[in-house]
This record gives sequence, structure tokens and C-alpha cells, in this order.
Amino acid sequence: MSTSQALPTTSSGPIEPDARRRRSILIAVCIALMAVISSVTGLNVAQPDLALAFGASQSTVLWIINSYTLTLAALLLTLGAVGDRWGRKTVLLIGLVIFGAANLIGGVAQSAEVMLGARVLSGIGAAMIMPVTLAVITSTFPAKERGRAIGVWTGVAGGGGILGMFLSAALVDVANWRYLFILPIALVLVAIAMALRSVPNSRTGSAAAFDIVGALTSIVAVVGLVFFLQEGPEQGWSAPATLSSLVVGLAAVAGFVAWELRHPAPLLPVRLFKERGLASGSVVLLVVFGVQAGIFVMLYPYFQTVLGWSGLLSTAGLMPMALLMMVASGISPRLTERIGTRASMITGITLAAAGLGLLAVLVSVDGGYLCILPGMAAMGLGMGIAMTPSTEVITGALPREQQGVASALNDVTREFGTALGVALLGALLTAGYRAAIGPALNGVPARTADAAREGIANALHAPQMTPELVDAAKQAFVDGWQTSMWAGMVLMAAVAVFVVTRGPKKTTVAVGDDR
Repeated sequence: MSTSQALPTTSSGPIEPDARRRRSILIAVCIALMAVISSVTGLNVAQPDLALAFGASQSTVLWIINSYTLTLAALLLTLGAVGDRWGRKTVLLIGLVIFGAANLIGGVAQSAEVMLGARVLSGIGAAMIMPVTLAVITSTFPAKERGRAIGVWTGVAGGGGILGMFLSAALVDVANWRYLFILPIALVLVAIAMALRSVPNSRTGSAAAFDIVGALTSIVAVVGLVFFLQEGPEQGWSAPATLSSLVVGLAAVAGFVAWELRHPAPLLPVRLFKERGLASGSVVLLVVFGVQAGIFVMLYPYFQTVLGWSGLLSTAGLMPMALLMMVASGISPRLTERIGTRASMITGITLAAAGLGLLAVLVSVDGGYLCILPGMAAMGLGMGIAMTPSTEVITGALPREQQGVASALNDVTREFGTALGVALLGALLTAGYRAAIGPALNGVPARTADAAREGIANALHAPQMTPELVDAAKQAFVDGWQTSMWAGMVLMAAVAVFVVTRGPKKTTVAVGDDR
């Protein structure tokens, strides 16, 4: 019997391959996950190159970048449920093939339209891959090893974007933007080879009809809300398109919840949100990923405009935070075993909040990289510690046959958190910057003042910008930074209180355990 046939398809019982096989499974799904995560941030470093290559506007370039995450978020729940029914290995392999083909098309695209189509296709493939990778872990690993395997997965999910951005920036610096697609294609080929050999094809044996209405309303809800969060900063929060997407998204959410409550075999059993574990885990991931994404939005311009670093060096500056996050995700299961799920979540949140406080107190125009390093380190450790138990309580809340849906819910929460954090903390940064730079622009020529109010990057390249105004713009950015950091700290503190009062009462029994 070949290796790929050694484990039978199952609909209920745990699949427990030997330790060597489990390591291969974990490596395979993490490589697949890394391909998806690295593509979220990879093209961010090539925005000017894309604009020049296709003669595209900034709006078009942003659509090329955001269409991937929008498609991914919209289809996660639906395709996670499909993975449960069709077989997780089957859906993983189909997703990898689609994802690899889409990246190949993107790498040779000669127009913005083709590139946009390739990114949408990549999002479809990614939505098949991402929930399956976690579902394979939760349905395959025995209870005593599941937490540590999830810790590795969360480390890749949390830090993989920064690693992907660093490698992408290096490729753009030494070659050109088309080489950005080599990394995901290479990861896909390795993941396919390993999945064919080691990943079992677990699936549910449910005979209930697929919840098509739930799937469609979830897609509309996610598209509407994520579009609102992505386009609000660009088009304006009161723009007709922005408000329309919010209304459609909220209406679809209401319709989805109402339908799921009455459906005999719902796509997502929404009543489970009454449970402490699922609710608290979702809230923690939403806020942690939101704050993380918001911080990245501020760190990058701080490096490039205040410190004057290159894109590659700026990306390298994020690496300590990413590496500490990945390390902390790996040690978090051991901490949880000692002190419990709720205490571990609170420890991580508190440490991340302390990191935000350090970033607010220590940052300065002249302090350089060392003034923000302690805060970045504390945040990386705190988020890594909090993410793993939060992910575990979400997947533990749903039965084994719905692990694709549980994993998709985990992923959707991360995507919503990312979009919300960028919108909220980015808006606070902009408001704080404009309020702080206003007095320095009195008496300045209108053209220069208007450019300076747009943001620090515009201010540094504005006509007739004097050294004094440049210093004022940098200080205004730091003032806006501090406003955002304090807001993030207050938000994390509120989440800590929520987990204290509404967190899991004890260490959650992982899905599939004997109860």
C-alpha cells in the first residue's frame, strides 16, 4: 500500500498517524499556509512598480492588492464547509493547483485587468487552502499534541505575512516585481508534493443538504463589511459606495443569523457563540489581529519617513516582532498546560497592551529604532501567547465533522480584525497627525499646506517645504502615532477585562477528545 493510501477516509473517528507522519502533515499544511499568508502582503512593496508596469492609477493598484484579501475573506466559510464534505485533502490539493496557476498568470500578466483576475483567482484558491490547513491539524492530531501543532500554525499565520513581505522586498530590490510570484509558486509545488504523500483525506459523513442560502448570505455579508472597511479611508466614510456596502453587509449579517438559527443543518451554528470559549476566542483574535495590522500601517511609514529607511530595511525592522510572535506561539501551548486557557489568553493580551504603552511612551523623532524595539518585542510576545489558545477554543467549540467551518471562522475573524484595525488605528493616526501639524502650517503657502495635511509622505515631498516644516511633520506623525497606541492599549485592556469575566472557565477540551 502506498503512503498516500495508508490512512483511510473517515467521517467521525480520529485519525492518528504515527509521529513521523504527523510531522510531515504539519510541515505540509504550514507550507501551504505560508504561501497564502505571504501573498496577502507581498505586493504591498511593489505598488509603484505595478503602477508603472500597467499605467495604472493608485486606486487600481489598491484593487489589485485588496481583491485577493476580499475574495479570500468572502469565501472562507463556504469553502471551509465544502472541505468538510468533499474531503480536506481533496479541497487542499484543488486549492493549491488553482492558487499556483493564478500566481503563474499574475507573474506574466501584461495588463491590470489580467492581474486583477489573477488576484481574484488566487483568493479563491487561498480560501480553499487556508481553513483546510487548520482543519487537518485539529482532525488529525491527538489531543495531547493538538495544542502544540496549533501553536506552530498560529505562528506561521501571525508572522508569515511579515516574512513574506521581507522576502518580497528583497526580490523587488535585487530583481523586479514579477519575481514576487516565484515564492508562492515554489511553496505550492512543495506543499502539493508533501500533501499527496502524507495528508489524510478526512471528511464528514453528513447526509444533510448543503446550506446554500447560508453560504450566499455569508459571502454578501463579508464582501459588504470588508469593502466598507477597505474603501472607507480611500473614498470617505460618508461616500455613497461606502455607506451602501455597510448597509448591504449589515443586512446580510442579520439575514445570515436569522437563517442559521432556523436551519436544521446550518453552515455555522451561531448559537454556539453563547459559549464562553467561542465568543472570547473570536473577540481576542479580532482585536489582536486588528491591533497588529494597525501597528504595521504605522511602523512602515515611521521607518521610511521619520527614520529615512529604505523599503527593504523597513521590512527588516519588523522581523524581530514577527520572530518573537512565532516563538511565543510555539511556547504558548506549554504555558496553557500550566496555567489554563483563560490565564494564558489574559497573559498574552496584557503583555501586548504593555507593548502598546511602551510604543506610546518611548517613541520620539530622534530616538531611532531602539526607542520602539522594547514595545515591538512585548507586542510580538503577547500576541503570540494570546493567539494559540484563542484559536484552540474556537476550533474546540465545533465538532470534528465541522472543523473546516471552525477553521474558516477563525480565519474570517482574523481577516475582519485586520481590516478593522487598519481602518480604526489608521484613522486615529491621520486625525492626530492633522491636528498636530495644523499650527505649524499657519502662514505657509496653500499648496504646501494642503500637501502637508495629506500625510507625512506628502509633506516630505511638498514644494517649498522648509527643514522646520519637515521637523514639524515628523513630530506630528509621532503625535498621531501616540494617539493610536493609547487607543490600542485601551482596546486591549477592555478585551482583557472581557476575557476575565467571560473567558473560558477552564482549559477547553480539544475537539475529538473523549468527553
